[in-house]
Amino acid sequence: MATRKSSFKTVSSGGGNSLLAWLGIAFIIILLDQFTKVLVVGYFQHGDSRHVFSFFNLVRAHNTGAAFSFLAHAGGWQRWFFVGLGLAAATFIIYMLRQHGHQKLFAWALTLILAGAVGNVLDRLIHGYVVDFLDFHWAWMSPLFPGGHFPAFNVADCGITIGAALLILDELRRVRKG
Repeated sequence: MATRKSSFKTVSSGGGNSLLAWLGIAFIIILLDQFTKVLVVGYFQHGDSRHVFSFFNLVRAHNTGAAFSFLAHAGGWQRWFFVGLGLAAATFIIYMLRQHGHQKLFAWALTLILAGAVGNVLDRLIHGYVVDFLDFHWAWMSPLFPGGHFPAFNVADCGITIGAALLILDELRRVRKG
């Protein structure tokens, strides 16, 4: 199978996926993430909550830290640290997609993580914090999380989480084959 690399995509006679295709998917996810956050910011005040189902609320929460509000009260420097970390991760992921875009599961994982990282970086640049709004709660969660609520999250966080799970699955498949 003949393969030719250009500066932005891999062109393959076997129908390989290009970097531009993966970036296009990431862009769509970023748009969805930002659109949902614009709606939440437009219709909710910080701290507002609307009951949707017995296990789910829409809320408006601000996270100045990382996952589970890690470093949320660190004094402000963490905003720029997480922006820099997100941009560095995005740069590395784009490089990896360019090199391995033909590996579909791996590329999907990277694309979802890229979209999530960029979506949350945009929040930090625009607002100074990440807008979270998905609030799941169950009685059985009470021992793990006070009040039975999982920490609020957003579409970008879903991308990062699903992407990380796909990375693990991809690695398990690779080890199993090897």
